[in-house]
Amino acid sequence: MRKLLCCAFVVVAAAVAGRPVRAQEIASDTLLTVDHYLDWEQVVDPQISPDGSQIVYTRRWVNKIDDKWESALWIMGADGSHHRFLVKGSDARWSPDGTRILYFADGEPKGTEIFVRWMDAEGASSQVTRLTEAIAFVMLVPDSTRWSISLPKAPEGAKWTPAPRVVDDLHYRQDKVGFTQQGFTHLFLVPADGGTARALTSGRWHVGARFDGLAFGAGYDWTPDGRTIVFDGLRDSTWDRQYQVSRIYALDVASGAIRPLVSRPGFWADPTVSPDGRTVAFTGADSSDHTHRTADLWTAGLDGSGLRDLSRTLDRDPDNLRWAPDGKGIYFTAPDRGSINVRYVDLAGGLRDVTQGAQVVSLTSLARTLVGVGVRSDPEHGPDVVRIDLRRGQAPTRVTAVNDDVLGNKRLGRVEELWYTSTGGTRVQGWVVKPPAFDAAKKYPLILEIHGGPFAMYNVGFSYMFQNFAANGYVVLYTNPRGSTGYGDAFSNGIDHNYPGPDFDDLMAGVDAVVGRGYVDTTRLYVSGCSGGGVLSSWVIGHTNRFAAAAVRCPVIDWISMAGQTDIPLFTFSFFRQAFWDKPDEWLAHSSLMYVGRVTTPTLLMTGELDRRTPIPQTEEYYAALKIRNVPTVMLRFNGEYHGTGSKPSNFMRTQLYMMSWYEKHRRSVTEAATGAGNR
Repeated sequence: MRKLLCCAFVVVAAAVAGRPVRAQEIASDTLLTVDHYLDWEQVVDPQISPDGSQIVYTRRWVNKIDDKWESALWIMGADGSHHRFLVKGSDARWSPDGTRILYFADGEPKGTEIFVRWMDAEGASSQVTRLTEAIAFVMLVPDSTRWSISLPKAPEGAKWTPAPRVVDDLHYRQDKVGFTQQGFTHLFLVPADGGTARALTSGRWHVGARFDGLAFGAGYDWTPDGRTIVFDGLRDSTWDRQYQVSRIYALDVASGAIRPLVSRPGFWADPTVSPDGRTVAFTGADSSDHTHRTADLWTAGLDGSGLRDLSRTLDRDPDNLRWAPDGKGIYFTAPDRGSINVRYVDLAGGLRDVTQGAQVVSLTSLARTLVGVGVRSDPEHGPDVVRIDLRRGQAPTRVTAVNDDVLGNKRLGRVEELWYTSTGGTRVQGWVVKPPAFDAAKKYPLILEIHGGPFAMYNVGFSYMFQNFAANGYVVLYTNPRGSTGYGDAFSNGIDHNYPGPDFDDLMAGVDAVVGRGYVDTTRLYVSGCSGGGVLSSWVIGHTNRFAAAAVRCPVIDWISMAGQTDIPLFTFSFFRQAFWDKPDEWLAHSSLMYVGRVTTPTLLMTGELDRRTPIPQTEEYYAALKIRNVPTVMLRFNGEYHGTGSKPSNFMRTQLYMMSWYEKHRRSVTEAATGAGNR
């Protein structure tokens, strides 16, 4: 299809020179190609000033020379006026009085440092150690394992091989990091008079709630009087063997004394203190034997008393917790059936919607004027900064338009919601993206794209990937099969200790539902997905031959070897009731590799060379088996990529183009398609 588009541009040039141009010939000018991705921009983490007058946010764009994303802070009035570049950096936070912002930027001697910028006319910036206020932050304290041996001294000038890496922790690597530096994350404080940062916590444990040992920072907050910091983490030396276990603690800044605020078994995170300093809100769920648990929004007194679950009836995961300025309730976001909207829970009881509709909205900051900011997207609009007036309950107001230059004249594919019935009477939600010039009387190739996780959710936000497929003439189907979040605990646990399982039924029922509409070319059905989508796309082609080709990206195909290769070993073990050395048949029965003998589908395999989450040996195992069986297959090893194949702009474009090129090479005969449709 890429070649066809190039040809269309040539036809237009010739037509302009010699005769009138028909509309269909110039339509290619209005299609969203991979080329436009180089001009795509992202908005992240908007923060509104305490008085509600200004918004600062992180803006990201493609560095076309160095093939990476660059970041800078931009600022504007709360109504979107006086929109301008502020400073190189990211992740800004306002001081309580609104006179300064704290942000990250490249500093001295090298690497990312914390800076503060005064928001007066001078706009002076300084590194955090020159501040006049105390600031808390989290930092790694190195703690390497030493092993001394009596090695003879190397002769002068010798170039001996470096000593081996000593590894004695279960978690010693992380995707997008590589081998992790040994040590423990702890809270530090920059004193009011400047100088060296002072450690507030210490020991062989971590500040920061960790999912299977992964370091993603920490959730912490100050009490208004500055005397106490509440934080999440696990003050336990057994952290390396704990899966989804964390606590909430309170730290007395003056004495360094730490006491548990929430210590019941469970995964508790993201504490935030009420305006009066008496109550702490946080998210979490009690420990469970289930592979997945939907979290709730909880509160407790600063002394740990009065623990309450405020969102038990919601059955959706809360996020972006923001206390109302009067302290009577909490604003938050929650995913629900493909949408994410803002909600409010009253401490006196009762939940209500603040925003509604088929959209994805975050709430990243809230002013004392009860005006919030976040990022909003929907199927036709890319993410932009929005202002949300919580006093009036109005729809979010867009205050940036960072991609209007890209999308302004583009014909986008129409996105239609789809509900259908799968096995056991389960109702499943999905969406269909149609080509911009869709004609129901024609037949189109269909791509089934499967999300990762598996405990995740496709949402109704704008998808460059899907719109690019549609612009190239494909119908795209994406669904939320069982295991997806946003539909309640029972639905996400539909694959509890059975993954893959009924989610396969849900995916095939979705394909059947779209094929039944009459506009799909059944000789050109394609399936793809990354991570959890790689698990299921490899599983699909081992259980049906209805697809003409597959693009299996960053898959898990062998759960036993995955347990020793991945940076999330405990997550891998959680899918099975017994370890593989006790009950290997269960592990093998859910591994795509065990069904490779059934595969006839031409398969493109795509994985990052640096992937630590679903490491490339998983792809290599599957590739070798397919090759031995003479199934048409190609392996693409993406340079410079960890998990996924599109973090670098050029690799995102390559991913799109390789997939469509592979699909163009393969179609099934009418007879094969007919028999394949019923083969499950």
